[in-house]
Amino acid sequence: MSALINEVVGNEALLAEQLVFEQIAADLVSQSWSVVLDGLPAAVAQPLFQQVRDLNDSDFDPAGIGRSQDHVHNSFVRRDQVRWIDGATMAEQVWLDWAQRLQTYLNRRLFLGLFSFESHFAHYGPGDFYKKHLDAFRPNGLERGARRELSLVTYLNPGWESSDGGELAIYDAAGEQVVRRVSPVYGTVVVFLSTEVPHEVLPAMRDRYSLAGWFRVNGSVADRPDPPQ
Repeated sequence: MSALINEVVGNEALLAEQLVFEQIAADLVSQSWSVVLDGLPAAVAQPLFQQVRDLNDSDFDPAGIGRSQDHVHNSFVRRDQVRWIDGATMAEQVWLDWAQRLQTYLNRRLFLGLFSFESHFAHYGPGDFYKKHLDAFRPNGLERGARRELSLVTYLNPGWESSDGGELAIYDAAGEQVVRRVSPVYGTVVVFLSTEVPHEVLPAMRDRYSLAGWFRVNGSVADRPDPPQ
């Protein structure tokens, strides 16, 4: 009987995951971004939450903009801290496996050609922010290399209230009007086209934790590297 119960539970979890992935795919086609409340399964979110709770301030590094020799810290643009994920813990492995399944689904559904993924924990302290930006520059058709195509964000903040601030503001393609404000509530998943969707992290009133990740395709702009978020 227990084997049957485990199979039913497993099938239900798989179906729920496929529904989330399909909603993301459909949203990307219709509007270039997707917001799914409770989109991250509890089995993925809980160990990540436990890990981030156990981290100290010294485990994070100040976030910057630009890459390689162009990477700089600019407190006028962003004031968050990051810790890159390398799969060293079981929580990170579970997260990377989930992201890989999302990558596979979107490649099959939308033919995006995503071939790699990178991500980090992000910590915004009270008053921290990240001004309006794009995660990647549009390619000019001549460049080669790995370019960010799709951005993924999920949140690890139980009990988050609207008065806590820290929303992700998603802008229209022109970067003029906010079309959606996303509260960083635990388990919410946001996915958007890295070169198409301007966005901004508004100041938080208390500690705000998230994971940010990027799926890459071939085609980086050699002299205009895409900045890490």
